[in-house]
Amino acid sequence: MAAQDAAVDSAGGAAESGTGPGPGVPGPADDSARAREIDVEQHHLDRVYRRLEEKIHEAEFLMADAAKRGQVGTPGALAERDAQVYRAGVHLSRLNNEFEDFLFGRIDLLAGKDGKKGPDGAYTSVEPADDAVRPDASADIAETLHIGRIGVLDADYSPLVIDWRAPAAAPFYRSTPVDPGRVVRRRVIRSKGRRVLGVEDDLMRPELTAALDGAPLPVIGDGALMAALGQARGHTMRDIVASIQAEQDVVIRAPAASVTEVSGGPGTGKTAVALHRAAYLLYQDRRRYAGGILVVSPTPLLVAYTEGVLPSLGEEGQVAVRALGSLVEGAEATAYDDPAVARIKGSERMTRVLRKAARGALDSGAPASAGPARPGGGQATLDDAADEESGGAPAVRTDRLRVVAFGRRLELDADELHRIRQAVLGGTAPVNMLRPRARRLLLDALWARSGATARADEYRSQGDAELAAELRGGFDEDVSSEDAFQAFLDAWWPELTPRRVLAAMADERRLSRWTRRVLTPGETRRLARSLRRAGRDGTGPLSVHDVALLDELDALLGTPPRPARTRREFDPLDALTGLEELMPQREETQRERAERLAAERTEYAHVIVDEAQDLTPMQWRMIGRRGRTATWTVVGDPAQSSWPDEEEAAAARDEALGRRQRRRFTLTVNYRNPAEIAELAAKVLALAMPSAESPRAVRSTGVRPRFRVAAGGSGAALADAVREETRRLLDTVDGTVGVVASMDRRAEVARWVAGLGGRVVALGSLEAKGLEYDATVLVSPAEIADGQAASVGLRTLYVALTRATQQLTVVSTPKDEPDADGVPDLLRD
Repeated sequence: MAAQDAAVDSAGGAAESGTGPGPGVPGPADDSARAREIDVEQHHLDRVYRRLEEKIHEAEFLMADAAKRGQVGTPGALAERDAQVYRAGVHLSRLNNEFEDFLFGRIDLLAGKDGKKGPDGAYTSVEPADDAVRPDASADIAETLHIGRIGVLDADYSPLVIDWRAPAAAPFYRSTPVDPGRVVRRRVIRSKGRRVLGVEDDLMRPELTAALDGAPLPVIGDGALMAALGQARGHTMRDIVASIQAEQDVVIRAPAASVTEVSGGPGTGKTAVALHRAAYLLYQDRRRYAGGILVVSPTPLLVAYTEGVLPSLGEEGQVAVRALGSLVEGAEATAYDDPAVARIKGSERMTRVLRKAARGALDSGAPASAGPARPGGGQATLDDAADEESGGAPAVRTDRLRVVAFGRRLELDADELHRIRQAVLGGTAPVNMLRPRARRLLLDALWARSGATARADEYRSQGDAELAAELRGGFDEDVSSEDAFQAFLDAWWPELTPRRVLAAMADERRLSRWTRRVLTPGETRRLARSLRRAGRDGTGPLSVHDVALLDELDALLGTPPRPARTRREFDPLDALTGLEELMPQREETQRERAERLAAERTEYAHVIVDEAQDLTPMQWRMIGRRGRTATWTVVGDPAQSSWPDEEEAAAARDEALGRRQRRRFTLTVNYRNPAEIAELAAKVLALAMPSAESPRAVRSTGVRPRFRVAAGGSGAALADAVREETRRLLDTVDGTVGVVASMDRRAEVARWVAGLGGRVVALGSLEAKGLEYDATVLVSPAEIADGQAASVGLRTLYVALTRATQQLTVVSTPKDEPDADGVPDLLRD
């Protein structure tokens, strides 16, 4: 019943805010039609909530009835009780989860060509009946469907709400004035909790004179889409199920088989389409996608921006939305690489470097980043240095093995140990998985030196192979039980972790051995210096590119088996009484469930990649491992790519996706930017990618971008200009203001706007991708463009220019070469 209380609180909050007229409260005279229609929808919503409360009471009754059945004590009663509890619990949980803000749309339909009803109680006909429209172009509304997050039937099994994913709801999204089908009017209902706040209508058949219950069909507002686009943006993505248009809906409902590729420019709704597609696939085939759906976003900011959409659509727990920098368990990207280092780490060449590093980290002849030479000429290994640094016991020598067996002292020198190591590493198995083979070859070498081989051969020649095997087994047991042998094996073939190998790569001398003929000396130097921030044990800050390297190393090394999850001990009394099932337990939070599922899953049934154009080859390999048997949805825009080598990335992408069939879609309509901003951004796109075509903006605000030059170009002047323009926009728009600068200046800009309130967000140009704000302050276009390679820098600037939904201000410095009107050189015709 908590959901009901929350809904009541939400309704109260809406009433106090004074947003929109409530039921029975007339609005201004010129808004009386809107007030009447809000009352109509409020009446229907009240009816829906009463029905939901009835269903919740039914589920609670079933739960209570199940508890009584458990008191009978017979096996049949207990089994029936368990099944009933499960069904009632699932139903109750779903009702409570969907109780809030789930009604958002309505369609008024002409009579259909047939009278068949589907399982949700709606008529299945798509096209209107031949006599639905009279010769005088008048028609009656034959059916009205309300669209929401779940389906609700009344006591007579007639539909009160149609699930948005059901076939009957498809006309709400697909109907257009060009191809209206049966739809006459499409209505978007805006509500908060139990209160309807507003309605906006689209008339799909303006040529008709339509009547509803004998009265003319009213049409409210200037169009649902334009109203949705004009609303203020918050810090979390708005659920856009109510404004999805036809070309987006085709992608959402496309068959899941193979690979669905979606391209589209800024503001075309690619991210929203990807998220709604995840919910739709689960609805269509929940059994197939029970293995989970992974949504990969480029940055943590975009994850935070989008993570609320899927739970609001009823798919909580089945979908994991993860940033690239958090795909590897236990790792979180918090650092940034400069573009030159990012190009090295992201290149496919790193696979060869990491392959050598994974095996080379075991080489006792390789110098550690620190640590003295050992007596006898042996060098300290990676593990030796770690032992000394931690203050543990003196490290075991790894250049010589001495044991006692059958009363003899046996020894393997450095050369023999090196030959054994190379023999073990000759295979392709992960390094940590080769330890049993290393142990066996060590024992083979010691056995050959023991002098017992002749005796074993004699036994075999006499036909007693069993005695020979027993002799060898006794030898192996004697040697393996020696502490000296076990200690040597642990030091000579330690269990390597990706972080420790990454830390070893920070030693430039060692790294140069692994990068020979792969990277240049300059690239090796920059790579080693970048990895030093991870520290001697690899636990320091990581970049998003480091995380992909960790994942590659994890595959090369092999992941050690995790200990089994501890479970509560079985109590026979609980089994007899059923107390275990009926005792109340704290439910998992959304974050706890997501973390648990992420820890348990290594592969997914469907993978959705957002902003795919930015992925490096190494990141494609990382994501590919999580979707070896998956179907895919890949969303991106080549014009926004920040990776310079498109051919290399395309090859890695093809390898990750395999030979699966591709299905391609293109989104062409820009719903985010007004035409005035889109026109300015198109100038940069023409420089970055002359062959690319800008998406078509569908609205105009009449407000052109504003240009300002920081007087003198000093840091103080630029800071003052940015603060003043941010304050001005805060007074102009109702929602958020994003201040976008080059990555090098992002921390500085954040200090400039600190204290201006929670509606202001400062971010670097590479962090802005996929986000949107009511207004944007763009700081020095030239700095953003110069921060990357020529074409990449211009594409990054194009992204930064397309974040605003209402207003854009560009603040320039002398580096931008502004003209007399303050327009930077890069933004002039």
